[in-house]
Amino acid sequence: MLPVPYWRLSGYYLFYFAFIGGFSPYFGLYLQSLSFSAWDIAVLMTQMQVMRLAGPFFWSALVDRKGHRMTVIRLTGAMTLAVFCIFFLATRFEILLISLGLFAFFWVASLPLVETLTFDHLRDEPARYSRIRLWGSVGFIVTVLGVGALLDRWPMPSLLWMCLFCLAGIVLFGFAIPEVPVLHCHDSHQSIRRILRQPRVRALLAACFAMSAAHGALNIFYSIFLSDHGYSKSMVGGLWTLGVLAEIAVFFFMARAMRRFSLRQILLASFAAAVVRFVTIGQAVDVLPVLALAQLLHGLTFGAFHSAAIAAINRWFPGATRSRGQALYSSLSFGAGGTVGGLVSGWAWDHLGSGMAFALGSLFALIGLMMVFKWVFEKDVSENGGQCVVSCSNDL
Repeated sequence: MLPVPYWRLSGYYLFYFAFIGGFSPYFGLYLQSLSFSAWDIAVLMTQMQVMRLAGPFFWSALVDRKGHRMTVIRLTGAMTLAVFCIFFLATRFEILLISLGLFAFFWVASLPLVETLTFDHLRDEPARYSRIRLWGSVGFIVTVLGVGALLDRWPMPSLLWMCLFCLAGIVLFGFAIPEVPVLHCHDSHQSIRRILRQPRVRALLAACFAMSAAHGALNIFYSIFLSDHGYSKSMVGGLWTLGVLAEIAVFFFMARAMRRFSLRQILLASFAAAVVRFVTIGQAVDVLPVLALAQLLHGLTFGAFHSAAIAAINRWFPGATRSRGQALYSSLSFGAGGTVGGLVSGWAWDHLGSGMAFALGSLFALIGLMMVFKWVFEKDVSENGGQCVVSCSNDL
């Protein structure tokens, strides 16, 4: 067995999520500094989610049919770096809309492919995934804290240079990671349509859509929300960091949790936490201790949820279908769910108020909770005929 390139994979996740740590919390503030309205900001920022509707599936299907996984990862990484340079010159809505759409088209290609690459490198040690993925959380924390502190002193356009540095790191590690043969299971001949006919698969994907929609206001407006209530950018970064620290703790102990609890139980706990979290943020923004406790729930609403969901997708989409399974997860959750959640929150922000924009997130989470509770049941391993060597310990 080939050795796992632990530090090269970890480095990729570190810079990938370091970019998100600079872009996601602060790019909305950058757009606000250009005098765009809440609806304009929502439309612009949701381009990242719109391109996840079909982009990941397009790139993953291309890799499943043609191969050359690392070539696609490296090429799309270089293109995101090139397109991002347009933001240094663009200030008009139309140009930013087109540029963000083009940037997002290349950006969404890599993560589903890197996820499958990581599991193929791990082979029969899938529990080590969380130890690699946590470096992404570390990268996010370093950037969100550093950028927040610097933006209290430097002009807002300096954000673009910080993000550009992170994109350069992604490209560098993309060329450092080695390819590995795709792991095939004995039932890898299964078709996507046959897998999607399973009620548990459809229910999980629908619930993932709801969870991403629930995060819509958080992903786009959380920093603006805090700034409008008098929080400094350093404090904004600190609250984002608190959530990601909880996420890291969950990732670190996730392998042990998956041996003790079923994925169904983890998913139910994650959705229940999301119901509480988002209504709390909207109603208790001026009470810092309560706001901090709500951020700690990020460990469940993202860390535990993502680990459980991606483990299920990795199991239920075996062999040659795995890249497309991960792409479907990305497209339907972060893509469709993120787009709907972002646009709904933008509309609610202008028409119902900022508190209601977050409360609607709790409603989405409640819908997801009911889907998992009703349709995603425990299964015996013997019933899961498509089990592959990279599966986690428990079944749903």
